Amino acid sequence: MPSRYNGRKKFRNIDPLYDNIFEERDVASVIQYTTPKFHGAGITQFNRLSIAQELWTTGDRLYKLAAKHYGSGRYWWVIARFNKKPTDAHFEIGDMVYIPLPREVIFEIYNV
Repeated sequence: MPSRYNGRKKFRNIDPLYDNIFEERDVASVIQYTTPKFHGAGITQFNRLSIAQELWTTGDRLYKLAAKHYGSGRYWWVIARFNKKPTDAHFEIGDMVYIPLPREVIFEIYNV
Protein backbone atom coordinates (compact mmCIF):
# COMPACT_ATOMS: atom_id res chain seq x y z
CA MET A 1 0.00 0.00 0.00
CA PRO A 2 1.40 3.43 -0.88
CA SER A 3 2.49 5.43 2.13
CA ARG A 4 3.90 8.90 2.63
CA TYR A 5 6.59 7.26 4.77
CA ASN A 6 7.97 5.04 1.98
CA GLY A 7 11.65 5.68 1.39
CA ARG A 8 12.06 7.88 4.46
CA LYS A 9 14.66 7.04 7.08
CA LYS A 10 14.14 7.22 10.82
CA PHE A 11 16.44 8.99 13.25
CA ARG A 12 16.68 9.45 17.01
CA ASN A 13 16.11 13.09 17.96
CA ILE A 14 18.20 14.02 21.00
CA ASP A 15 18.41 17.73 20.20
CA PRO A 16 18.63 19.76 23.46
CA LEU A 17 16.16 22.20 21.89
CA TYR A 18 13.44 19.66 22.76
CA ASP A 19 14.60 18.91 26.34
CA ASN A 20 11.44 20.44 27.86
CA ILE A 21 9.21 18.28 25.66
CA PHE A 22 11.26 15.15 26.43
CA GLU A 23 11.02 15.92 30.15
CA GLU A 24 7.24 16.45 29.97
CA ARG A 25 6.87 13.10 28.22
CA ASP A 26 9.39 11.38 30.49
CA VAL A 27 11.57 10.26 27.57
CA ALA A 28 15.21 10.85 26.66
CA SER A 29 14.58 11.08 22.91
CA VAL A 30 12.04 10.41 20.17
CA ILE A 31 12.23 8.52 16.89
CA GLN A 32 11.26 10.66 13.89
CA TYR A 33 11.11 10.29 10.12
CA THR A 34 13.41 12.40 7.99
CA THR A 35 11.84 15.22 6.01
CA PRO A 36 10.71 13.95 2.62
CA LYS A 37 12.30 15.26 -0.53
CA PHE A 38 9.60 16.15 -3.01
CA HIS A 39 10.33 15.86 -6.68
CA GLY A 40 7.85 17.35 -9.08
CA ALA A 41 6.53 15.51 -12.07
CA GLY A 42 8.41 15.82 -15.32
CA ILE A 43 6.50 17.09 -18.32
CA THR A 44 6.02 13.55 -19.68
CA GLN A 45 4.63 12.30 -16.38
CA PHE A 46 2.48 15.40 -15.91
CA ASN A 47 0.92 14.88 -19.32
CA ARG A 48 -0.37 11.49 -18.13
CA LEU A 49 -2.42 13.17 -15.38
CA SER A 50 -5.82 14.71 -15.47
CA ILE A 51 -6.54 17.29 -12.80
CA ALA A 52 -9.86 17.51 -10.97
CA GLN A 53 -10.65 20.79 -9.27
CA GLU A 54 -12.57 21.38 -6.07
CA LEU A 55 -13.32 24.72 -4.44
CA TRP A 56 -12.34 24.63 -0.74
CA THR A 57 -15.45 25.36 1.34
CA THR A 58 -16.50 25.26 4.97
CA GLY A 59 -16.19 21.73 6.33
CA ASP A 60 -13.79 20.50 3.64
CA ARG A 61 -11.00 18.19 4.70
CA LEU A 62 -8.23 16.63 2.66
CA TYR A 63 -9.24 13.15 3.77
CA LYS A 64 -12.79 13.75 2.48
CA LEU A 65 -11.50 14.86 -0.93
CA ALA A 66 -9.18 11.85 -1.04
CA ALA A 67 -12.08 9.51 -0.23
CA LYS A 68 -14.18 11.09 -2.97
CA HIS A 69 -11.51 10.97 -5.69
CA TYR A 70 -9.29 8.03 -4.63
CA GLY A 71 -11.73 5.81 -2.76
CA SER A 72 -9.85 6.16 0.53
CA GLY A 73 -9.24 9.03 2.93
CA ARG A 74 -5.79 7.66 3.73
CA TYR A 75 -4.40 9.27 0.56
CA TRP A 76 -5.07 12.84 1.75
CA TRP A 77 -1.32 13.48 1.71
CA VAL A 78 -1.25 13.07 -2.11
CA ILE A 79 -3.57 16.05 -2.53
CA ALA A 80 -1.69 18.02 0.11
CA ARG A 81 1.66 17.34 -1.55
CA PHE A 82 0.38 18.11 -5.04
CA ASN A 83 -1.02 21.46 -3.85
CA LYS A 84 2.12 22.21 -1.79
CA LYS A 85 -0.03 22.76 1.29
CA PRO A 86 0.81 20.18 3.97
CA THR A 87 -2.36 20.33 6.07
CA ASP A 88 -6.02 21.35 5.98
CA ALA A 89 -5.10 24.49 7.90
CA HIS A 90 -3.09 25.75 4.93
CA PHE A 91 -6.21 25.98 2.75
CA GLU A 92 -8.56 28.94 2.93
CA ILE A 93 -12.20 29.09 1.93
CA GLY A 94 -12.32 29.87 -1.78
CA ASP A 95 -8.97 28.20 -2.59
CA MET A 96 -8.96 25.95 -5.64
CA VAL A 97 -7.74 22.46 -4.74
CA TYR A 98 -6.17 20.41 -7.52
CA ILE A 99 -6.54 16.63 -7.38
CA PRO A 100 -4.22 14.64 -9.67
CA LEU A 101 -5.78 11.60 -11.35
CA PRO A 102 -5.51 8.70 -11.81
CA ARG A 103 -4.05 7.84 -8.44
CA GLU A 104 -1.83 5.08 -9.86
CA VAL A 105 0.03 7.62 -11.99
CA ILE A 106 0.54 10.10 -9.16
CA PHE A 107 1.77 7.25 -6.89
CA GLU A 108 4.28 6.37 -9.61
CA ILE A 109 5.39 10.00 -9.84
CA TYR A 110 5.83 10.23 -6.07
CA ASN A 111 7.59 6.86 -5.95
CA VAL A 112 5.21 5.28 -3.45
